[in-house]
Amino acid sequence: MEKLECIFCKKEYLLDIFSPFCPECNEPMLCPAPQKKRTFYPGKASPLEKFIDFLPLSKINLDLSLKEGNTPLIRLNRLMDNLNLPPVFLKNETVNPTSSFKDRGTAVAIQKAVSLGIEKIGTVSTGNMASSTAAYGARAGLKTFVLLKEETSLEKLLAAGIYNPVLVKVKGDYGQLFYKSFAYGRKHNIYFMNSMDPFRIEGYKVTGFEIFLQLEKRIPKFIFVPVSSGGHITGLVRAFLDLKKEGIIQKFPTFIGVQARGCSPIAQAYTTGKLKVKRINKANTIAHSIANPDPPGGNMVLKLIQENKGKILDVSDEEILNAQKMLAELEGIFCQPASSTVLAGLLKLSEKEKFEVNDQIVLVATGGGLKTIKTLESFKIDIHQTSLSKLENTISSLAHGT
Repeated sequence: MEKLECIFCKKEYLLDIFSPFCPECNEPMLCPAPQKKRTFYPGKASPLEKFIDFLPLSKINLDLSLKEGNTPLIRLNRLMDNLNLPPVFLKNETVNPTSSFKDRGTAVAIQKAVSLGIEKIGTVSTGNMASSTAAYGARAGLKTFVLLKEETSLEKLLAAGIYNPVLVKVKGDYGQLFYKSFAYGRKHNIYFMNSMDPFRIEGYKVTGFEIFLQLEKRIPKFIFVPVSSGGHITGLVRAFLDLKKEGIIQKFPTFIGVQARGCSPIAQAYTTGKLKVKRINKANTIAHSIANPDPPGGNMVLKLIQENKGKILDVSDEEILNAQKMLAELEGIFCQPASSTVLAGLLKLSEKEKFEVNDQIVLVATGGGLKTIKTLESFKIDIHQTSLSKLENTISSLAHGT
């Protein structure tokens, strides 16, 4: 029988797909590491097959895949030169099938759902996870429920709705909706693979394994990750903990979680030395994808970051937008404001910490900018106008700066 473990009370419980929280301390539970020796299978094209020993799956059904993963790790040469930084790389998760890192977690959760014979899945989301779950549900032929905030924009509704899931706008507290979904899922046999789902978190580990191999098995000094509910950074930290447990690595990267200042409950708890995250009243940030006033995995993130000597930073909306523009103008990478928090966090840390010339830094960009196109309204974009008869003169003037 499969089990889940609680890293707080150190107990294991039989897998209950409809309830991923510890019965004793109410914290999210995780998949325990197997007792067997684990290894990579570099000859496999699919990341799920390549790292299957590190995943809670006995086999991979490639028919359920949308070719997620194998995303590029891009060296940011112009940014490094302009800002006098050591080697900086960007793990571009925006090129996943639905343009976000969520596909990593959904891919593993879908494999588990189908292997267990589940026919209905769901999620509580207003953005990336909604479209990812709907897409993979369509691929697997599963009835998919997406529960959204009442004020969810038409843009986000369409991004999930194109896959024909059951869309339900819910009026009321979004945090309560998250927890109530599990009770309704149990009653109606719907597997809600929400943000802190243990199998979803296992999928995020694969990003960490890819970074390790793409850096030719060298450990980066810093890994910067946007933080919302906490599942993503939990998965990345656990990837390197797995590598350390297997004796594959000895050094451990310094994880830097980054939140938007207008919604930073985990960063506030970290800064004040707290062990528990306190819910904030209201989110007020342009980085909507990571605006979670009551993150269900907040305490877990604090624990993992403190135990492994990481940091949690917050950055302002102005810093986020400046970083978004910088990535686009210097490196040709257009990501969501939530993703550009990692560059904003790097710039903030660079003001306080001296980097060594050989330090390797990885920024994890989590979602594509086209998903939040309205944020560009705040940018001043120059548009020159002319007539066809005057076009050559105009081009000449612009080309030579006259």
